[in-house]
Amino acid sequence: MEEIVNTEEAASWFSLFSDFDIELFKAGKHYHLYNKLGSHQVEHLGKAGTYFAVWAPNAKFVSAIGNFNNWDHYSYPLQLRWDSSGIWEAFIPGINAGEFYKYFIESNNGYQVEKGDPYAFYWETPPHTATITADLNYIWTDESWMQHRQKLVPLNKPLSIYEVHLGSWRKVIEAENEIRFMTYREMAAELPLYCKNMNFTHVEFMPIMEHPFYGSWGYQITGYFAPSSRFGTP
Repeated sequence: MEEIVNTEEAASWFSLFSDFDIELFKAGKHYHLYNKLGSHQVEHLGKAGTYFAVWAPNAKFVSAIGNFNNWDHYSYPLQLRWDSSGIWEAFIPGINAGEFYKYFIESNNGYQVEKGDPYAFYWETPPHTATITADLNYIWTDESWMQHRQKLVPLNKPLSIYEVHLGSWRKVIEAENEIRFMTYREMAAELPLYCKNMNFTHVEFMPIMEHPFYGSWGYQITGYFAPSSRFGTP
């Protein structure tokens, strides 16, 4: 396949989309687009890097910008797919997890904007607005619990749901006049014990997806696939 490179000869053609993915996408039936769009840590032609993909059907130019290229608009262009899907994509080697980035988009009418990635897994803490590359590879160790859960019949037991807003349920006092949010891991240690002691059987979280305005309690979401960075990393 012909290699497509940017001005620094750093990006080559690569795609996570199959023809079937595009068919589902056009039909509005692709229910796992978060595995395709956004930024993903991959290896291509023996090089580790990041694959970027964004839907911008009315754009005439799209590029990845970030601290890895001094936020330059033109050094890492994305390629528009040939299948009229409106998806722009590129593989850029050398970009690892933890890099701040956005998309620079120029529309067909000349409008230019820098946008965070709507499919990102990780955002900066507000008021900052960049998205961050993330590696979500994780080895789960809950097999015994999952097997145990399959044997349960929850419909035969009482149901009591505790609705929780992570930011205000409980905070940590570091020092005098220094109060911070609990982290996800701290919450994982304390919240289940509290619910058990209070005889709750389930927890309903108010939105934990990334949102810019804390006062919305998470209901004004900018990143549906990113847990809020206020409480820790993905």
